[in-house]
Amino acid sequence: MIELHTWNTPNGRKISVALEEMRLPYTVKVVNIGKGEQFNPEFLAFSPNNRIPAIVDPDGPGAAPITVFESGAILLYLGEKTGKFLPSDLRAKVPVLEWLMWQMGGFGPMPGQVHHFLMQPDGPAKDYGVKRYGDETKRLYGVLDRRLAGRDFVATEGEPSVADFAILGWAWRHERHLVPFDDLPHVAAWYARMMARPATTKGFEVALG
Repeated sequence: MIELHTWNTPNGRKISVALEEMRLPYTVKVVNIGKGEQFNPEFLAFSPNNRIPAIVDPDGPGAAPITVFESGAILLYLGEKTGKFLPSDLRAKVPVLEWLMWQMGGFGPMPGQVHHFLMQPDGPAKDYGVKRYGDETKRLYGVLDRRLAGRDFVATEGEPSVADFAILGWAWRHERHLVPFDDLPHVAAWYARMMARPATTKGFEVALG
């Protein structure tokens, strides 16, 4: 059984959704980042950047245990392990990798900064941060909306990919990003489509902290 070391964050939800969609048995090991548990030596031993999530898979390649940190790396590992939600054909895989990297590099760090500055005391620094990162977050939502025009899923046809799981983890917090879906019809339809999947729903309902 895979151990998912995590907390209730967008990055953590990416993995709980993927594990449910891939029908992999797992157990949650809560890492309370509010109490600094991500700095515990036991966690740092396999997640050296002191960030959640990380997994421990006792049945890794060659039937030997393996640990994986960084949510994007975990999604790729799980896709390779199961052969699900990650195309084996290179041409079909490239869009999945592109949109996964898009999420990791932008659609995560930028709304994460919005989260940060919204919690700061009122004043010029807060106003600057919310506008700077809020504008970029809205731009990224626009990119996603244009991509989803005429498509059911972000990078694949017929079923979602690990890229959808990654992006959904952050779109889940769109209200906290101050981004309503009113002017994002394709994102809204995709979000509803994803959230209607029973396994995805379960991935968001499982207690992560």
